[in-house]
Amino acid sequence: MKNIFQNKYFLIILTLIVGGIIGWMIKPSSSAPISDAHEHSIDDQGIWTCSMHPQIRQNEPGACPICGMDLIPLANDDENQADPMAVRMSPTAMALANVQTAMVGNTAPTKSIRLNGKVQVNESLLSKIPAHFHGRIEKLYVNFTGELIQKGQLLAEVYSPELVTAQQELQMAYQNKETDPQLYQSARKKLENWKISATEIEKIETKKQTLTLVKINAHHGGYVLKRNVSQGDHVQMGDILFEIAKLDKVWLLFDVYESDMQWVKKGNHINFTVASFPGETFTGKISFLDPVIDPKSRVVKARVEVNNSDLRLKPEMFASGVIEASLPGDETNVIVPKSAVMWTGKRSVVYVKDATEDAVSFRMREVTLGPSLGESYVIEQGLSEGEEIAVNGAFSIDAAAQLAGKPSMMSPEGGAGMSGHHHGSIPATNSPVSQPNSAKVMTDLKPLLAQYIMIKNTLVEDNLSEARAMAQAFIKEISNVDMSVFKGSDYQLWMSQSKALTTSADLMAQSQSIAEARNHFIHLSGSLLELTREFKPTNESVYVQFCPMADNNQGAIWLSLEQDIRNPYFGEAMLTCGNVEEVL
Repeated sequence: MKNIFQNKYFLIILTLIVGGIIGWMIKPSSSAPISDAHEHSIDDQGIWTCSMHPQIRQNEPGACPICGMDLIPLANDDENQADPMAVRMSPTAMALANVQTAMVGNTAPTKSIRLNGKVQVNESLLSKIPAHFHGRIEKLYVNFTGELIQKGQLLAEVYSPELVTAQQELQMAYQNKETDPQLYQSARKKLENWKISATEIEKIETKKQTLTLVKINAHHGGYVLKRNVSQGDHVQMGDILFEIAKLDKVWLLFDVYESDMQWVKKGNHINFTVASFPGETFTGKISFLDPVIDPKSRVVKARVEVNNSDLRLKPEMFASGVIEASLPGDETNVIVPKSAVMWTGKRSVVYVKDATEDAVSFRMREVTLGPSLGESYVIEQGLSEGEEIAVNGAFSIDAAAQLAGKPSMMSPEGGAGMSGHHHGSIPATNSPVSQPNSAKVMTDLKPLLAQYIMIKNTLVEDNLSEARAMAQAFIKEISNVDMSVFKGSDYQLWMSQSKALTTSADLMAQSQSIAEARNHFIHLSGSLLELTREFKPTNESVYVQFCPMADNNQGAIWLSLEQDIRNPYFGEAMLTCGNVEEVL
């Protein structure tokens, strides 16, 4: 029995030894890869984010759960890169964010200046026929305004008791001219001043013929612009009886606003059109600029003299002109598209590209803006010829900079990077999108509409200082809106339009002329119309009104709570120009 137990223990020990040897022999190498695919890190797979909402981060491509835009890959910042203050972007991210760049060059700054004006009478060809003595219009030979008359043509005959007395005085002085020549000359001169011809004066002296009616003749030929008397009227010395002008040469008087004065100079060529001749362009040259600004309209008049032998251009016709102007001097300047500049109201920034063999990066650069050239800016300081900047997609670059804690438009010194929301905390993209709280939207947006109406009223009253103040208050109202009430596509609409509203209101608040403020009001009105249509911030009727002559005859809308037209684009000059296009 004892041998049996001993053999049993021996076999157990032997089995354990053999199993240990076999296990050691088949043990996997420590360098073998881990087969569990779920152990990969997010960094191995890449991070995807939204160019409009950089707080969104997830580890796979898809659509942004807020705005629905395609997510873009977020480049991993290399902490050892040459410029730690720059933001890196992969070629894929640049393509998806539609980032486009261009080289900065020096060119002569030119700008297309649009001017509005009117055809006016050439004042050098205008003559006025006054009454030289008291009297009564006995006969009138000009029957209507606009009549063409010739030089020397008889216009009227006037009876005057003073004339009879003056003739008698001349006849008596003529008899005694040898003894009192001074009295004679004085009596004769009196009739000459009354435009009595020398032939008639001689008849009065020698033949003692007394004139009962004095003839009024045209000093110049032309068209009768004004006829201020009718037959039988009594006139006083100095009264203007007729205004006569030649129209074979006319003036075009264009309004030049303060913001454009640095561009418009004497000698500039201008191309202009008039509504009566669509498709036809007239040309001229600025011959004179008023030395004084009109205190009410805040403009100076630029005069263009035009030959009008065919009389097609009529006084009071509206005209629209374009000047291709350049700044004084021969110096060239750095000019960039407006899309390249991000403007906060106080600072202007661009993103400068730095490309190496390994990566592309962008760094924010603050610049000083010069004059606006329409679709571009003159850069006074901050950029040099040959540098490459982002001309499209700057907002996406700025969002990536904010996300990485790099210097950005709103944080020039940089800051902590945004941790964002990772894939696990993001709701599914295809999940139902909640709708905004309508009552809360109305509560937040109604003050915005009310402040807009106040801006509109100040423009109607031609009050620039009040318009600027109301624009500042409008910006404050935008900041008071609770963005959490907007969801999904509504959030996207609010974000895009609120940015446009803020930009337009900022520009209005900085406007140097009423015309400049009205130009920014056009864009303000367009953005607010979109929000009003979508969110209906008031239970009252909102009237969409339209003026076809605003915006250089291209037409522009505005919103009003009253049906009556009170035009904010022309104010007192054309207060009732426009019509109701739509009622919301």
